[in-house]
Amino acid sequence: MAKKKKKPDTPPMYTGKRRRAVARARIEPGTGIVKINAVPVDLIQNELIRLRVLEPLLLVGDAYKKFNITVNATGGGQLGQADAARQAIARSLVAQLGDEAKKVFLSYDRNLLVYDARRTEPHKPPRSSQGPRRYKQRSKR
Repeated sequence: MAKKKKKPDTPPMYTGKRRRAVARARIEPGTGIVKINAVPVDLIQNELIRLRVLEPLLLVGDAYKKFNITVNATGGGQLGQADAARQAIARSLVAQLGDEAKKVFLSYDRNLLVYDARRTEPHKPPRSSQGPRRYKQRSKR
């Protein structure tokens, strides 16, 4: 019988979701490099998105500089991907740093670790272009 080849050790993946966006983060020992879709986080042009992604890193202080984090975000829009990446990064840091990081994240913002299940309501058939609960305006006179 032939022996199976042993797979190289790949770091585990941690997922984050926000509406239609999904982000998958890999964390491995390193020097503190954080990349989102192969772009270093410091080079992201939109300041709001950059700060949104950096929130979990700022909350844990310099502890993240022992790791390299690579995030792959797909689906949704820019802010949805940023929130998904932020959640994936926070979950990966909790897995590496333990309960202290988890307490910090939960006290700051629960959505760093917990999925937000809210969705938009589907549009209803008779007047589907106006929205889910919009009805025809009636005149009183």
